[in-house]
Amino acid sequence: MSEPPVLVEHRGAVLDIRFNQPATLNALTEPMLLGAAAALESAGHDPDVRVIKLGGVGRAFSAGADVSGIEPGRPGGTATIDAANRLVRTIRDVPKPVVASVHGAVAGVACSVVLAADLAVAAESSYLLFAFAAIGLMPDGGATALLPAAVGRARADRLALLGERIDAQRAEQWGLVSHCVPDDEFAAEVERLLAHLAAGPTNAYAATKRAFNATALAGLDAAFDVERDLQVGLFATDDFAEGIAAFRAKRSPRFTGRPVGSLV
Repeated sequence: MSEPPVLVEHRGAVLDIRFNQPATLNALTEPMLLGAAAALESAGHDPDVRVIKLGGVGRAFSAGADVSGIEPGRPGGTATIDAANRLVRTIRDVPKPVVASVHGAVAGVACSVVLAADLAVAAESSYLLFAFAAIGLMPDGGATALLPAAVGRARADRLALLGERIDAQRAEQWGLVSHCVPDDEFAAEVERLLAHLAAGPTNAYAATKRAFNATALAGLDAAFDVERDLQVGLFATDDFAEGIAAFRAKRSPRFTGRPVGSLV
């Protein structure tokens, strides 16, 4: 029997959700994103769940969206975007604290998932990579709202346009994650924080999340819509086709930057 794409485990007051495709470094597919979102939605109505942990099986949290089956120029491509948006929105809406347990690689739309969490605890050896531009795309999953809210616009531009790899220490300094922890202390620190939150004032936590959503993240839904429209346009560009070809050939892309339709 094949393993489920998402593992969901109840551990007392903790709901543990883990992406479960370690062979692909948890490259995110529509079923993985929807499975995680459904588990979070269910937890929101379960009084026995007081805190939610979100992580990945194997060597990485997630290497980003699975682009292995993408064929540039063909219709479609929005299902994964819509599923990612549902997961990010659910992380923000669920009235329980969500802790991202970050190890290994966090790339592409997985960065949006981590940014949406209430706390993100990163192992010192982990890193974040906003890799969208490397294949001719733009940030999505609400990143155009979440990223500037976390680090400011100048650093958001730097991360989105240059695609720099950000190690866990700098990620904590910039506000991309809440904690950077030595690898040998990582698991224990995650469990300590989960226990602290599970024993805390859940109504106050829920109210705090609602307030942050209404203020710091008031533009999140608009970001989902704008990103979706623009990303669909980018799917039709020569640069995206070249980005995917270069990714598959493991070479540097040769972008031309030809303007396309309404993106001009």
